[in-house]
Formats: sequence, structure tokens, C-alpha cells
Amino acid sequence: MTDKTEEDVSPFSRLLEMQDEAARRFLSIMVPGAQSANLPAPDDWPEWMAAAQRMQELLVELQAELARREGNALPFADPARWGELATRCWQALPLADPETQRRLMNDGLSLWQGVLGQFGLDPAGTPLGDAKPAAAPDLPRHDRRFADPKWSAQPFYAVIHQIYLMLSDEIMAMVDKVEGVDDEQREQLRFASQALVDALSPANFPLTNPLVMDRLVETKGQSLVRGMEHLLADIRRGQLTHTDPNAFEVGRNIATTPGKVVYETDLFQLIQYTPTTDSVLAVPLVIFPPWINRYYILDLNEKKSFVRWAVAQGLSVFMVSWKSADATMADVSWDDYIRAQIEAIDHVRERLGVDSVHTIGYCVAGTTLAATLAVLARRGEAAKVASATFFTAQVDFERAGELKFFINDSQLQTIGQLAGEGYLDGRYMAATFNLLRSRDLIWSYVVSHYLLGEEYPAFDLLHWNGDTTNLPACWHRNYLRDLYRDNRLVTPDALVADGTPIDLTRIETPAYVQAGREDHIAPPESVFRIRRHLRGPIRFVLAGSGHIAGVVNPPGSGKYQYWLNDGPAETLQEFVDGASEHAGSWWPDWIEWLRAHGDKTVPAKGRRKPGGKGDKAIEDAPGRYVKMR
Repeated sequence: MTDKTEEDVSPFSRLLEMQDEAARRFLSIMVPGAQSANLPAPDDWPEWMAAAQRMQELLVELQAELARREGNALPFADPARWGELATRCWQALPLADPETQRRLMNDGLSLWQGVLGQFGLDPAGTPLGDAKPAAAPDLPRHDRRFADPKWSAQPFYAVIHQIYLMLSDEIMAMVDKVEGVDDEQREQLRFASQALVDALSPANFPLTNPLVMDRLVETKGQSLVRGMEHLLADIRRGQLTHTDPNAFEVGRNIATTPGKVVYETDLFQLIQYTPTTDSVLAVPLVIFPPWINRYYILDLNEKKSFVRWAVAQGLSVFMVSWKSADATMADVSWDDYIRAQIEAIDHVRERLGVDSVHTIGYCVAGTTLAATLAVLARRGEAAKVASATFFTAQVDFERAGELKFFINDSQLQTIGQLAGEGYLDGRYMAATFNLLRSRDLIWSYVVSHYLLGEEYPAFDLLHWNGDTTNLPACWHRNYLRDLYRDNRLVTPDALVADGTPIDLTRIETPAYVQAGREDHIAPPESVFRIRRHLRGPIRFVLAGSGHIAGVVNPPGSGKYQYWLNDGPAETLQEFVDGASEHAGSWWPDWIEWLRAHGDKTVPAKGRRKPGGKGDKAIEDAPGRYVKMR
């Protein structure tokens, strides 16, 4: 910057210089050792003012948008949800106890003194004589949210995140010491406490996150402007965005396996995929994906697609594509989905002229498949299904995991109020699943996209995760009440579907049961319990990873592992103790098991090739229903 005479310096420039000096002094106190280059130069203030003006405009838009949504906010942006969690924690934990407060204060002061001492400072921030700051502070607590060196490079940020981690540990330890609560209540309290602790992380606030402050200076305020634009767009969408919304299109670069829609009802379309082998197994495969998500999790892209891989193994593959609920589906119940599965099975049998089919049920559709098999068994029609494969599916909900925290009388009443038009907006379900892993699925994205202003990545799995599906209110309410809350599916004849009592112990169909070792939606302990109720031969496989990656793990990826144990095991722990570990994907094990239940092949011609001569298809895959919102 060139020298200027007194006359050349305007009052405005002098004011900017005074503000600059004040900021430097403030930073020197709060963040000792900070470089002056980290502060905006006076010549940059016009850009800062332009950013501030744009922020003001966005705040006005945000206020208007929130006012328009008053009383109709979606969960991810609903402060009442977090206020409820805070109240539950405060009432249950001994945070107001004087002795507890005194102990926490002493522990906090000791931590404060210990961290500052490594920087050569006393508790007041004054240099300790000849003491030299540690080149790399040895902080007592570590967490990947604070792994960046900037969190430990300055005493202010080092102290604040260490104090936070200390308090987090203390709060979670208190949960285990609360008296007068049963195990279920303790788990609910643990979940609520962890959610609150995660929300209060210093990483989630601009002034206490050094990465955010550095990015703010680097971009001259534009990072927060972009972040505010992202926040406003998400509030308008009513949903937290995880990936670039324009990067993927169903049928263009996801869900692209060739096929035809060969049958449809008001509830589902049935897709038959085009064979890629000269011959196929005589017994076809019918896949039932969950209707709480889009089916194409099993057909993301050529490398990840279970559908494309299964077709390449010589299977005639059919996929059910469920319709997203609307007001016309207000009375759709569990019976309708069971009838739909039977209808799909019967249509495939008739279309291909076969006696039976193989089936796959994923998540909630796997739960429903078990009920379907029980209905068929009671009716003497069990032979229609040659085998049943269950992907992360529960039938016994006694240990259904964290989702049970959302299933009580007040929650069921709230869900009923939200489904005013006869269906539940899928964004509520997405928010619930995000809340189960709020640190990874909420707050990390708040930091990266709202605070740092980063652009969204192009990630097909995250695109699918945000492609929500509406749920029929009647089905959703009854499912949560009868299965999650009351666990009636495992009581013989306690439930009736389509006029037929359901008794899982009548099922003798060979079953392949897959569970994800790190699954938080369908915990492996819960999935494993299906072995207590089905009477046919069961092959159980425990896959590495969770609810999605544990299933969608193609052989070519070289990821994860799976465990098998052919010996007797009453519990999952007994299974694990005697299991053998195998590297990579469990898919080859599954196809080998499937072929053991019928390896006869037939030429891939006629109706085995959908849309061929004399076979009128409705439309090309992926069909209309998967695109309906």
C-alpha cells in the first residue's frame, strides 16, 4: 500500500483504519499469536460491506420464509424439537446439583490451566515468564470433529473445544448414573443427551470454529453469504441438502439398468430387466424394496447396481417400484402391501409360466415379506415362493434400536396430526433418520454448507437418501403401533392380513438373512431374532458396515467383509464368537446359495426378454412411479 499525505486520507478511510486496529487488539486477546495478515485490510472493506449487505437481504428473506412456515416447520429446522431434547436432559441429569456444578467447575479450571500452560500462558492469558509454548500441544481429549490443526494452534480454540469434550463426557456419564429409570428410559435419555451434546458443539457456531473464521476472512465474507443462500434454499425445500440436487436424474445417470414396466396397479409398477446372458435360471427373482425409499438404491450406477449384477449372474430379475403416497392413498394399510406382494408374485408366475419365484425383501418390505409368507403358508400356497432373502429386515421389534425412541403415544399422536391429507410427507421420515446420526447427517453438513459455504458434492448415494417418498398415514400409524411399539408380529395370530391370521412359525421357506454389523436402523441383534420364529432352513450372514453400505457392496469394490457360522447360535454374540470372517462382498455367497435352491436354466427368450415380439410393455424402466413426488 503506497504512502498517503494527511490530505489524501478521507474520514472514512481513517474510520476503517481505527476499526482494523480495534479488531487486531481484540484478536490478540482472544487468539494470542494470531497473524495480522488474517485480518481484512482497509482496502477490502468495500467487499466486506457488499457481503454484509447481501447477508442483510438474505436475512430478510429468511425471516419472511420462516414467518410463512410458522406452525408448519419441518423437523430439521424446528427449534421446538431441540428444545424438547434440552428439557428432557436438564430434568433428568443432576446438572443443577451444587456439588456436581462445583466438581465440573474445578475440573474445567484444571483443564483450562493445563491447556493454556502448554501455550506458555497462565489462566488469565498472560505469558509465564520464560516458558515456551509447546510446538504441538498434547491435548487430553480427541475427536475427529476437531482433528484439523487449527483447533489446537491457538489457545482460545484449544480451550473451548477441550472444555466442550470434557462436558460431553461428563453429561453422557451422568446418564448411566441416573436413578429410578428402566433400561428403555435410560436409552431414550442417552439418545436425547447425545443429540443435544452434538448440537452444542463449538464446531457448529461461526465464532467458535477457527476453520469458519479463516474461511470468512479468505473469502471476504462470501463464504457466509453462500452458506446463508444454502440455508434459505433448504428451508424452502423443507429438507437438509446433502448433495448437488442437479447432478443426478433418474433414468439418465442413476437407475439405468435396461428393462420394461410390464405391470402396474395404483400402488406399484413391476419392472422386468432385460437379460444379458443367453440362458437364465428357470426360477425368476422378485425384489421388494422398501416404500419408505426409492427402489433405485439397488440400481444406483453400473458399478454399484445389485440389479445389474444379478442380471449378469443369469437371473430373470423383477423389481417392484412403489408409488409415493398422495391423498388418494389415505386408507392404504399393511394389508394392501401384503396383497401387492402376493399380486406381484402371482403375476410373475403367470407371465413366465413358472410354479414359484425367489424373493427379496429389503427393510420394511422384508418385514412385510415375512407376513406375506405367513399368509401364503396359512392358505396352503407356500410353494409359490422357492426362497426368501431378507436385507436388514426385522420381524421381532423387541430390540429395534434407536427408532423406538420415536414410538410412543405422544409421537403417534403427533404423526397423526402431521398427516392431515392422509399421508405423511417423506421429509419427516428423512429428518428422523438424519436425527439418528445427527453428528454425521446434520451437523457436519451444517458446518460444511452453511458455515463454510462449500458447494455440494455429486454423490449418488446421498442423492438417493434425499429423494424422499410419502407414506400412507394409515399404514404408517398401524405399523409403528402394532410392530414397533407392541411387537405383535411375533405373536401367532395376533395380527390379521387380508382376512388371514399371521403366524410366522408356519413359514418353512428357505431363507437367507443379511444384517449389517453397524446398522442403526435395523440393528443386527434385532435382525438375528428372525431365527427364533421361522421354521425353515436359515442362512444368516453378518455383513460389514450398515443399513445401506452393508447391502450395496458389489464384489468389485473390495470393501468390508462378512461373517458366516453354520453352527448353532442362540444369540448374535454366540454367532459372532464362532463365525469365520470372509473378505469383500457377500453377494457371491448369496448367488451360490440361491442356485442351490434350483439351478435349472432356460433360454433367455420369449417373455424372458421384456418388450419383445408380441409382448407389449407399458413403458421403459425406470417407469413413472419412481419419478413421482
